[in-house]
Amino acid sequence: MAGFGPAAAVPVWLTEDDLGCIICHGLLNCPATLPCGHSFCRACLDGLWGASGAGRRWSCPTCRQGAAQQPRLGKNTLLQDLADKYSRAVRELEAGPGRAPSPEPVPGPGPAPGSPSHRAQVVAQKNSTDVGLELAELVEQLVHIVRRLQSQSPLSEPGPADEPLPSKTSEGEMRDILNALEEIQKKLRENIVWKEALEEQTQELLESPSSSPCPLPDQSHPAPRRSSQFAQWAINPTFDLGSLSCSLEVSNDGQTVTVSHFPQPYPWSRQRFATCQVLCSQALSSGKKYWEVDTRHCSHWAVGVASREMSRDQILGRTRDSWCVEWKGNSQLSAWHMKKETVLGTDRPGVVGIWLDLEVEKLAFYTVADQEKLLFECSVSASGPLHPAFWLYGLHPGNLLIIKQVKA
Repeated sequence: MAGFGPAAAVPVWLTEDDLGCIICHGLLNCPATLPCGHSFCRACLDGLWGASGAGRRWSCPTCRQGAAQQPRLGKNTLLQDLADKYSRAVRELEAGPGRAPSPEPVPGPGPAPGSPSHRAQVVAQKNSTDVGLELAELVEQLVHIVRRLQSQSPLSEPGPADEPLPSKTSEGEMRDILNALEEIQKKLRENIVWKEALEEQTQELLESPSSSPCPLPDQSHPAPRRSSQFAQWAINPTFDLGSLSCSLEVSNDGQTVTVSHFPQPYPWSRQRFATCQVLCSQALSSGKKYWEVDTRHCSHWAVGVASREMSRDQILGRTRDSWCVEWKGNSQLSAWHMKKETVLGTDRPGVVGIWLDLEVEKLAFYTVADQEKLLFECSVSASGPLHPAFWLYGLHPGNLLIIKQVKA
């Protein structure tokens, strides 16, 4: 290219979401690009299309654009090269300065990347908080598997040497397993939340100039948080199912959004995001509004506001009508608007408060602990109402964001 020497390198910010497959939630492997422009692992497409019912074969898992006959799949060598370079860069970052990166993994008889057994091996290399998160995700995956098994009918033709168990016994055992897994999942989540709160308060004690002793929080009686200064303007928005990406799931109360283990069969709509993003249903057009988001169970996220007209193939904070703060998962917090990044620091907020004052066209983000502390503020201007907006990227199944109840 003109203007670049043979050894020039242009720094480009990429995440796993840019080079990920929404079917297996891993980096692209032997990527194939469909006529609509979306790319997936070739083996994932073959497996998905082979399992699809009549009438849904050869449709894109992202935009649902179909074809009269199966497209010819060729390897996208450019995407494969980018994925390989991204993997090498990640290993170099993990190795640290002055240390040789770990060698590229060699395919063998071991567990496949992304499988439960592979994830269990990775757990051993992480700190205790990450271990808890990984275990919680594994349990959640097991819950999905048990529920799928519950919905399947028993085999109608057992072998002559096999004596089938009575259906009632099987169903009862399945219920017991599911209840036990859900109880384990609940306790893991509670333990993670308490441990993170304990670590935060311990760090505050170490950094505090005061020498007066302060007791650590009791697990059964966590330290109460003071009421929010924004409580009188607090709202409790709920996620909009119409804009929800097919990579995400929403809880029954509409206030928890989770990266799904499997692509969801939502009906195609022009309002649905192509990437792991979602808006809230509430349109904010006047007055003062405040809400809080618990980000502690998500490794890569962005929260902010966007107009309803935000392009569904664009990313939060990269458009004229969207604003956000974003945690990249690599110890960097940034604010984004119109593709402009403002680096805010390296501290990760566990709970983010969003203050929108439409009377003066002001947007502010706070880190919330025992009180609110300002992270970033900016001006907003939009031709129509704004909606709370969220991005869960990195393609880590089980990652979730929660809209919290604000304490009055």
